[in-house]
Amino acid sequence: MSLGELAPVCVAIVGSGPAGLYAAAELLKREARVHVEMYDRLPTPGGLVRSGVSPDHADRRKMTAVYERLILGSGRFRFHGNVEVGTHVSQEELRRHHSAVIYACGASADRRLGIPGEDLPGSHAATEFVGWYNAHPDFADRHFDLSCERAVIIGNGNVALDVARMLLLGHEYLRSTDVADHALSALAESAVRELVVLGRRGPTQASFTVPELLELKQLGDVQVVIDSGDDLHQEDVDPQAGGGMRALRQRILAELGQAHDGDGRPKRLTLKFLTSPVAILGQERVEGIRVVRNRLSVDVAGAVRAEATSNCEDIACGLVLRSVGYFGRPIPGMPFDAASGVMPNRAGRVVADGHCLNGSYVVGWLKRGPSGVIGTNKVCAQETVTALLEDLVFGRLAPPASDLNAFDALLSKRSPQRMDYRAWNVVDRHERAAGLRQGRPRVRLSRVTEMFHITR
Repeated sequence: MSLGELAPVCVAIVGSGPAGLYAAAELLKREARVHVEMYDRLPTPGGLVRSGVSPDHADRRKMTAVYERLILGSGRFRFHGNVEVGTHVSQEELRRHHSAVIYACGASADRRLGIPGEDLPGSHAATEFVGWYNAHPDFADRHFDLSCERAVIIGNGNVALDVARMLLLGHEYLRSTDVADHALSALAESAVRELVVLGRRGPTQASFTVPELLELKQLGDVQVVIDSGDDLHQEDVDPQAGGGMRALRQRILAELGQAHDGDGRPKRLTLKFLTSPVAILGQERVEGIRVVRNRLSVDVAGAVRAEATSNCEDIACGLVLRSVGYFGRPIPGMPFDAASGVMPNRAGRVVADGHCLNGSYVVGWLKRGPSGVIGTNKVCAQETVTALLEDLVFGRLAPPASDLNAFDALLSKRSPQRMDYRAWNVVDRHERAAGLRQGRPRVRLSRVTEMFHITR
């Protein structure tokens, strides 16, 4: 049986970030009879492209634009914003009204450190801070005390460097970006002049990418200090330390550490490797952080590990932001691996009790964990869509028990303030027009009520 002989199928995609957009584009491109209904708990599409990409990386927000045009141009796509699966509709109801469901919800939770003092005022997840300066509705009312001179960021991935740049970039630069207005005002008054970024392993094993590292060279008024730890020879533990991108990263770090050594620049960024937090200090709020120096070792599987030594020190600070990874959230009624934060799957087919759930699929970070860059989701989506279309060909997808008209009626009762793509375009044009008047890419709306007021 060829795909052209099959009856039209309606596929639901839960989540409108890069993984969901890539999956929709792949489906619509490969099968002319597929119709896609995309659902997102936020009124706005884009996922981390809108709420996770740093405001000084405006070009990266455009990466999925070509896929949006392809999707909309198909005439077989609808967007439903402000609809949350598990709140407005159950996964059973979703499955009943669609031929298949692809979960593309990402990994929106943050990993915790599990150390004393983690919940003190002044200790936050970097995900909250990123959402705050990107006008994410969930974090618009967060407060971050920036009255201290020194802050500490735990973790040395790309998000940690994004956060560091946002805290160190001057107001004159930030005012030309689409950073949230409330964050722009707060950052303009920030007293933070020194940042310490902690990495539990060495420079060779750091997870930030070369482009993120190179951007530190553009921080004109910031002195960059590289603290590799007391035992520099420990880098020799890693047999891959001298090759490829790792060697390039090492060279860039060396250049950064030498470029502005002792030149009296007003701000300071210290990349402190082989260091792990053991406690956040303070009585009523954050007053410092206790860290331990690490040594590298290789386990029986050949993996490089960080082992704590007896060498501890206290670092005075007034703000701690942990950036130790994203983590998936469970979807009510669907299987979830609490240890890894992913939905169990085989090549994108959701698995429960060792068996694939017919008609249920997963893509993106909820499928593979928080790894890769935006473009990684394209290959991930291709694999999942291939699995879905194979199941379609072999008759494994049961037809919906009810049609979309009935589901629309249900959504109108459960979530009367749905945002379709036409309404989102109204919000988009409003933000861009406001930005144009101020010489910025856009002025973001951070509250759902504001967005619906604009659409009315």
